[in-house]
Amino acid sequence: MKKSKLEKLIENPPLLLGISFITIILIGTLLLNLPLASKSGESIGFINAFFTATSATCVTGLIVVNTAMYWSTFGKIVIISLIQIGGLGTMVIFTMIAILLRKKIGLKQRLLIKEQLNYDSLKGLVRLVKSVVLISFLIELTGAILLSFKFIPMFGFGKGISYSLFHSISAFCNAGFDLFGNSLESYYFDTFLNLIIMSLVIMGGLGFTVYLDIYKKRHWKNFNLHTKLVIITTVILLLVGTILFLLIENWNPDTIGNMSFKNKLLVASFQSTIVRTAGFNSIPTAPLRDATIFLLTILMFIGGSPASTAGGIKTTTFGVLLFSTISTLKGEKDAVVLKKTIPVYTILKALAITFICMLLVILVAFGVQVIEKEQFDFIDVLFETVSAFATVGITRGITADLSNLSKIILALTMFLGRIGPTTLAVAILRKKKISNIKYSEGNIIVG
Repeated sequence: MKKSKLEKLIENPPLLLGISFITIILIGTLLLNLPLASKSGESIGFINAFFTATSATCVTGLIVVNTAMYWSTFGKIVIISLIQIGGLGTMVIFTMIAILLRKKIGLKQRLLIKEQLNYDSLKGLVRLVKSVVLISFLIELTGAILLSFKFIPMFGFGKGISYSLFHSISAFCNAGFDLFGNSLESYYFDTFLNLIIMSLVIMGGLGFTVYLDIYKKRHWKNFNLHTKLVIITTVILLLVGTILFLLIENWNPDTIGNMSFKNKLLVASFQSTIVRTAGFNSIPTAPLRDATIFLLTILMFIGGSPASTAGGIKTTTFGVLLFSTISTLKGEKDAVVLKKTIPVYTILKALAITFICMLLVILVAFGVQVIEKEQFDFIDVLFETVSAFATVGITRGITADLSNLSKIILALTMFLGRIGPTTLAVAILRKKKISNIKYSEGNIIVG
């Protein structure tokens, strides 16, 4: 019996996942387009509302207006709500609501949760959802309490509490929206504030499966390979990013050249942490040298880890390619990491993800550059594109000046970056049956 289009859709979790995000984005667009959402009482316009809703839901942080100055209290509540939903994942939120209403979680919904959390089993998914929500709220609450020690003395009790909650959620969900108007540029020297924001961003970018594995196993030798690879790759990227940022910008008087070594190190480590996943910045990005922008672009493209609030191709994808390359150079027959063989399928998947994401970024960057008639430097357009794709949200100040068409393209890029272009491609192109035909090998000279 031929299945209806609705039945086919229900059996396609990746596509349904994308539709759930689109639904939230459209609701957010309608709310932000209301005159009530702005301080002036005037509508921001559909395109700008759509861009902002997409940026918030996809936890990116790119903005067309100053969040602190433009939006009313209602608008800010809508934005932080979209960030929370997008950070945890639409299906996690929907499932948690169903649990609270004592509704049964069916197989289809479990498949959607499995897809969104990038989990490898259908067992214990409801328990996993509860753990994800509990862990997230505990970390966000802890972050808000710590930030309140800084913000309450600065802004008073009510405003201090609201600022603490907003920035804790924005940091943990790796969104990068702020209420200061210039991100953390006025607090680049504040060690306490910087470390709290950095810690929240790192925890949001590690992935929920990593937390659960650490909680269950407790000791490094018992962690599974995924957890070890995430931690190792994250540490390597943080250290390399910090060191290279220091080396390139150390003598730049427009950035960190005139700072004390302590502040230089704080800024370098902050930017190395933030740029891979969240759109905060502690110094202006416009004066950064081109070499630094290129470094930050690479870090953004890699992003955070699977089943986290971060974007990018993910640390594990980069790790698999890195250790596979090392094994090839050493002449080993199999790709090995930490005395474990990496399956060929995993390597091929990592290559496919990287190639598709690179192709997407290149096409979007060239497209925007053509649309804008070379009004901006290409490195700035590329930086903006990767920032959108990797749901980072850091910018060199060109977002508000882009045409409506470019804003729509970048909004779609944010959406693809949050869902995963490979996931969406599989959802659209996947076959009903997997062929069992095996072809003979052919030799191709590469390199």
